Amino acid sequence: MTTPRYIEIEQQLRVRIAVLDPHDPLPSDAELCEEFGVSRMTARQAVHRLVLDGLVYRQTGRGTFVAPAIIDRQIANLRGFSAEMRARGLKPSSSVIRADFGPGTLDQTTTLRVPPASKVVKIERVRLADAVPMAYETATLTARCAGVLGADLATGSLHAALIAEGVIPNSGESTVTAELANATDAEHLAIKRRSPLLVERRLIRDVNLTPIEWTQSRYVPERFSLTAKFTVELPR
Repeated sequence: MTTPRYIEIEQQLRVRIAVLDPHDPLPSDAELCEEFGVSRMTARQAVHRLVLDGLVYRQTGRGTFVAPAIIDRQIANLRGFSAEMRARGLKPSSSVIRADFGPGTLDQTTTLRVPPASKVVKIERVRLADAVPMAYETATLTARCAGVLGADLATGSLHAALIAEGVIPNSGESTVTAELANATDAEHLAIKRRSPLLVERRLIRDVNLTPIEWTQSRYVPERFSLTAKFTVELPR
């Protein structure tokens, strides 16, 4: 039985990827078409299989690149994104889309346990590691955290900024779900609409167990994973 051409191309690209460094570019679709004498659809199908396996990632208008190893974060700790990336030898940064102070929605104020229409801090960022988009994140914080708006939220840590303001993150809880990427996700994470995402929603409290931050992080699963440690409750 003859091996389909897209699988042959995929296998050859896997060999090349094995000796390349993270973020090295791969040939464009047009270059693959010329090299292997195939249609653009066949070339794209080969690359798409590599994307699904997390070996490469695409950036709209730029091309296809070798993906770094999947970043794994332990859900059981409160280490922030910046600290997590630095611990893994990666350079964290953020593209700040929004950072302002204004009335919160009913969901935001209810979750943070403040009166309806209370003013809250709203921060919207794309979190990157070595310039690769890892997560699209929206954070809502209580009014006493407003001082963080003067901090460097592009290269600095939000939690470090909170501590500098005397607000100490201490504990929290998170829920993880699987969702499909919407148009905003696709734009900020350089993925296709309806691609699968890992979505973590977490509430963080201070040392007095008072809510200070409610954050939603929408992760690309081919680039980021979440791991939970647990104990087994035995039947009685």
